[in-house]
Amino acid sequence: MRAVVICPDQEVSLRLQEMTAEITGLAIARTVNHYPNELNLVRIIRAVAPQVVFLSIESMDTALELASFLAEKAPGLHLVALSRSRDPGLLENLIRSEIREILAFPFDRQNVVEAMTRAGQALARKAPGIGSTDRLFSFLPAKAGVGASTIALNSSVALAELPDINVLLCDFDLSSGLIQFMLKLTHPYSVVDAALRAEELDENMWPELVHSMGRLDILHSGEFHPGLRMEMVQLRELLDFARRHYSVICADLSGNMEEFSVEIMRESKRIFLVSTPQMPALHLARKKLNFLKSQDLGDRVSLLLNRPESDKVVPIGEIEELVGVPVLTSFPNDYSSVRNALSAGKPLDRDSVLGAHFGEMARLMLDRRNPSPRERPQVLAGLSNWLFARAGKKHSA
Repeated sequence: MRAVVICPDQEVSLRLQEMTAEITGLAIARTVNHYPNELNLVRIIRAVAPQVVFLSIESMDTALELASFLAEKAPGLHLVALSRSRDPGLLENLIRSEIREILAFPFDRQNVVEAMTRAGQALARKAPGIGSTDRLFSFLPAKAGVGASTIALNSSVALAELPDINVLLCDFDLSSGLIQFMLKLTHPYSVVDAALRAEELDENMWPELVHSMGRLDILHSGEFHPGLRMEMVQLRELLDFARRHYSVICADLSGNMEEFSVEIMRESKRIFLVSTPQMPALHLARKKLNFLKSQDLGDRVSLLLNRPESDKVVPIGEIEELVGVPVLTSFPNDYSSVRNALSAGKPLDRDSVLGAHFGEMARLMLDRRNPSPRERPQVLAGLSNWLFARAGKKHSA
């Protein structure tokens, strides 16, 4: 169990920390030597995600206000009062609050162990309801060069323009990440730094790690890391922290299907498989979809079609039949706008031909309905026959 101590009395706080250090299965993750205001209290709870809060009742009125606030913002959090007094009448003052335990200084080890046993039993019945978003979206390129990073970046920008939405964009392409280049970022910290420090992340460290653009925060991929692999524990800690702090998280993946990338997709609400309508990209899109189906992730995948050329476009129905998943939306080829954005180190101009599409993409991402495949003919056209024939020849070779 992770715990937070809120106690202005330093002697009481230190004694509690000494006592709990001897108790297996309980860790003090944060000690606050004052009564925080509500805003800072929310930040602490989101950063640490404790199951137990030890709360000094040195100032009874303040403590009761904080207890009531915690009960509203994190229902199920186990609150334990700390007091220098052994007056049984104190419990009567707490009876209408969410505080059900009281420990009296200098603390008896057996009493603390019994209180934590009861806490564990209560938490087993109801875990703390600390706010955590399920809106984690992965952008997976069918192959290099299909424009997945451009779509991930500008979708994130469009999401952050919506009311009451704050967004984190993480570039998890550790060998060829482009977000840093696209925005000309000089910020010294990367997603790797955040993962390495995942166990110690808090509300003070986090703003130093991210690059902020309004309500969009960015973790770029940093220096070239071709052999680096993230530990799963670090990755989960990082994602859990981000889920508690952002409305939406967007993950720009390499497409190499690393173990950590697959884990990110397992955590994702939707996986956006990005492809152009060219044969090699569609072939690889189908192979990646088949792999994701083997991981029980196929039902989370939507296809994003980038740069369909109007004079050579393959019918959407054929593409869907070929790849095996519906096209959620498509993005026009707008080379000049992309070039201008890269030159300026900025997202696409929303008034550009391509930029205008990302407001609709943001709406689609926040829509809880899953796209339904339209009726398609069962006989595939020559496109798929050609592709599978090519794949067969290559395999035979």
